[in-house]
Amino acid sequence: MNRERTPDKAAAFKRVLLRAGFWVLVIALTFYAIFPFYYALISSFKPSSALFEVSALPTALDFSNYRTLFAQPTFSRSIFNSALVAVLVVLLALLLGLAAAYALGRVRFRGRGMVMVVVLGVSMFPQIAVLSGLFEVIRWLGIYNTPWSLVLSYSIFTLPFTVWVMTTFIRQLPNELEEAAIMDGATPWVTLTRVFLPLMVPAMVTTGLLAFIAAWNEFLFALTFVLTNEQRTVPVAIAMISGNSQFELPWGVLMAASVVVTVPLVVLVMIFQRRIVSGLTAGAVKG
Repeated sequence: MNRERTPDKAAAFKRVLLRAGFWVLVIALTFYAIFPFYYALISSFKPSSALFEVSALPTALDFSNYRTLFAQPTFSRSIFNSALVAVLVVLLALLLGLAAAYALGRVRFRGRGMVMVVVLGVSMFPQIAVLSGLFEVIRWLGIYNTPWSLVLSYSIFTLPFTVWVMTTFIRQLPNELEEAAIMDGATPWVTLTRVFLPLMVPAMVTTGLLAFIAAWNEFLFALTFVLTNEQRTVPVAIAMISGNSQFELPWGVLMAASVVVTVPLVVLVMIFQRRIVSGLTAGAVKG
């Protein structure tokens, strides 16, 4: 009997050890991901005199950093500019991505695979490699120092991922849905908008949110294609806060700005987290 119980005890101990190791890894990764934002949050409520004091919790809530931040007239304007550009990029990416995904996922034509490779190849170029050429295009179009310059540049790097995710998703939809729509006399546009579109909400939420985050956080194009404070986006505005200080960096104000910029993204991810997961895993399992 003792010989029979020994393997059971060893297996049970191994399972407990693996589970404990799994949760230790989860806690470590969670701490690694959340701690920078938590440190910025508690630091934003500290006065300048207590900013570099190490403490896990703020002793008092001081809103002076936030008052200083929003006292700058251009910061609120930069938030509006970032939101406007991000929303326009999302709408353009979803509209063009949906049409391209239907063509690449449902229409058979010669060279379809090559088109997908080219679309993926566009996303592999680093931003700095196309910066000078894109600057000349934007200047030729006459949209320099306008939100449309950022919409154009952001869409170039957002569309490839959007097309890939939505194409993969639309290929998994049953062919019977499209065949039934064709039998009822539906045009391709009606099939796309009234049959496939309601089923593609997870993929659209995923790509739309990732496009919004990319446009909201982008810095290089926003610094290059926008010149005046009235047209700048949030990342550049935060950089200008540190650049305009003559003596010492206003760390408390920078922490407050980081919190203000990050909170909308955290809220959006928490609201749409289930649809994001289902959209990212689309096409991973056939069935």
